[in-house]
Amino acid sequence: MDVDLLAAALRRDSADLELYAGVLSASLADSLPPGAVRVSRRRSVARRLAGREGPVDGLDVVLGEQRLSLRTDRGRTAGEICHEVRGIVLSRRQVGLDEWIGALARSLADAAASSARAREAVERFLS
Repeated sequence: MDVDLLAAALRRDSADLELYAGVLSASLADSLPPGAVRVSRRRSVARRLAGREGPVDGLDVVLGEQRLSLRTDRGRTAGEICHEVRGIVLSRRQVGLDEWIGALARSLADAAASSARAREAVERFLS
């Protein structure tokens, strides 16, 4: 799996962070196994009453022992890479968007190399 190609696919449309988080979360949720992607949304009272979802403000991707978290708030992005074993966080590191995307690409490529199901998911994501 070409990590650079995967990272480029993950980086596209990252200029508008709220839109990027929404598109990325939908793409990953459709491509990866259930439970691997968790999305949190910011919902105002008006949106709740109207039954509408709010914009994505958080994304967690769990691949193996790595949890990659991305949070957006008013145009600012905070990335975090955690080493997690059985729900216990052993290490946590704050990173910028480019480093977070690179780590996600490497994790997806590693998962694709070790699992046929993950490889199919990554191929669906790239197409």
